[in-house]
Amino acid sequence: MSIRPLDGVRVLELGNYIAAPTAGRILGDFGAEVIKVERPKAGDELRNWRLYGGDTSMLYRTINRNKKSITLDLRTEAGRGIVLDLIRRCDVLLENFRPGMLEKWGLGPEVLNEANPDLVITRISAYGQTGPMSERPGFAAVAEAVGGLRELVGDPDRPPVRTGVSIGDSIAGIYAAFGTVMALFQRERRAEREGSVPLRERVIDVALNEAILSVMESLVPDYLAYGIQRERVGGRMEGIAPSNAYPCADGTSIIIGGNGDAIFQRYMAVIERPDLAADPDLQDNAGRWRNRERLDAAIGEWTIRHTRAEALKLLDAAAIPCGPIYTAADIVADEQYRARDMIQSFTVDVGAPEPKEVGFPGIVPVIGERSLPIRSVGPDLGEHTREVLSGLLGMSEAEIDALEAR
Repeated sequence: MSIRPLDGVRVLELGNYIAAPTAGRILGDFGAEVIKVERPKAGDELRNWRLYGGDTSMLYRTINRNKKSITLDLRTEAGRGIVLDLIRRCDVLLENFRPGMLEKWGLGPEVLNEANPDLVITRISAYGQTGPMSERPGFAAVAEAVGGLRELVGDPDRPPVRTGVSIGDSIAGIYAAFGTVMALFQRERRAEREGSVPLRERVIDVALNEAILSVMESLVPDYLAYGIQRERVGGRMEGIAPSNAYPCADGTSIIIGGNGDAIFQRYMAVIERPDLAADPDLQDNAGRWRNRERLDAAIGEWTIRHTRAEALKLLDAAAIPCGPIYTAADIVADEQYRARDMIQSFTVDVGAPEPKEVGFPGIVPVIGERSLPIRSVGPDLGEHTREVLSGLLGMSEAEIDALEAR
C-alpha cells in the first residue's frame, strides 16, 4: 500500500503556468485530490509550452500530474457558482492570478470564507497581496531579477543570464505547498483546542520575488554588515574555492568541490600537486579563494588529461566530492535514479501515430526507500469535468450538458 500523507485532503486549483500548479503537483504527489480548473477550449497555457507534438506538452503532463482537470468559465455567473459549490467541499484553494482578480470575480477571501470557514487559501503573485507593487504583473524572470538571483548568474564580463528552468516559479510553488500544509496542520491542531482558525491565518501569501530572496543566503546581510556587493563569478561560488566545472579529455566536463581543508589536501594529492597542498597561502578557504585562478588552472590541466570516467574514478577513490554534468540522456541511464524510482514511465500521446513510453521525474522527498508512485500524468483538458460535477456536486448529465452548451 502506498504511503500518502495527504489522503483525504481536497484541493481546488485555479492556477495557470508553473507556480500554483507546482504547489498543486506537490500536494497531489502525496495523496491530495487536486481538482484543476481550466478555461474551456484553451485550458492552461502550459499545454502549449514546449509542445513538440500532439496537443499537450510534456511540461504540462509533468507539472500537472496526479490531478483532475475540469473546465469552467470563471467569467460567467454559472462558473463562479460552481467554484463556490466546490469550495464548500474542499480544504484548500490554490491560485496565482494578479492580486485583485479573484475579488473582481466575486471570489475574494471573504466570499470564499463564507462558503467554507475552514478553507486554506494559498495565493501566489509577483510581489504579494500587499505593498506598493502588489498590483503589478510579473513572471518568474522578473522575480528572479528583483529577488537578486539574476545579478549573480553568469560570467563577470558578460550581462546576467538566466538558469535553464523557471526556478522562481518552482521555488514559489514549493513554498506555497509548504505553507498550505503548515496551515492545514495548524487548522487541525487548533480545532482540537479552541475551534476554527481566523481567516487571516488561513491566507498563505507567496510572492515570487520574496521566494527568490529567501534562497539568496547572506546576500543582504553581507552588504549591510560589510558593504559587500556580490558579483557574478561564472561556474564558481563566491568565497569558496576550489569549486568549479573542469573540462575532460573526451569533451565532457565534471564538477569538483574540493573546498574543505582536509578535502583539499587529498584533492591536491590526486592531481599530483603536493606543492599546492603544502603552500601556506592555500591552507584555508579565504586563501584558496584569493588564489582561485591559479588553483583552477592547475586542476584543469589535470582533468584535461583524463576522460570523465577516469577522472571521476580517481576522485571518488580519494573521497573528493565530484560528479558528471548530466544531460537528460545521462539521467535516464543513471543507476542511482533508477534504484530510487526517480524516472517513472507512462504511455502518452506525443503526436506520433502510436503513443510512446515516456519517463517522468519521480516524487520528492522520498518516504521509505523509493519514490512514491506517480498515479497519473497531467490530464487531458476537461477530462474529469463530468466525474467531478456529477460525483462531487451531484449534477445531472442534463445539467452538465446545459452548462457546456452555455
